[in-house]
Amino acid sequence: MLQIIPVAAQAGISGFESPAAEYKQLALDLDELLIEHPNATFIGQAKGDSMTGVGIFDGDLLIVDRAAAATSLDVIVANLNGSFVCKLYDRNSQVLLSPGLDHQPYALGEGDIFEIEGIVVRSVRMHRYVRWLSQCMR
Repeated sequence: MLQIIPVAAQAGISGFESPAAEYKQLALDLDELLIEHPNATFIGQAKGDSMTGVGIFDGDLLIVDRAAAATSLDVIVANLNGSFVCKLYDRNSQVLLSPGLDHQPYALGEGDIFEIEGIVVRSVRMHRYVRWLSQCMR
């Protein structure tokens, strides 16, 4: 079981009473909390700065669900002309959007090979380098 502190920690912590004595057991593990469809979910890693406008940064983990219900302007992972990309997908206009600085929209054309791999349902910020993760992503 995961131990949780029943206090929302503000980024500008100026002091609060120690919640250590008030730990509670969370009735589920992180997999259950973050992954809705385990058999249809994979984890990838973000590369580059094109998605910073939606809070996805270089090195973040992407939890990608192939069974999630699709909507317009989902953050997706897709295969575009042989390369994996993470973008906002405007389904109505058939445009891939990169909400980071200085990134232009990409209009999908007739000659593009485009296949959605799944919807990014969560991202996890990696504040420290994890050696085993870099070995898995080779």
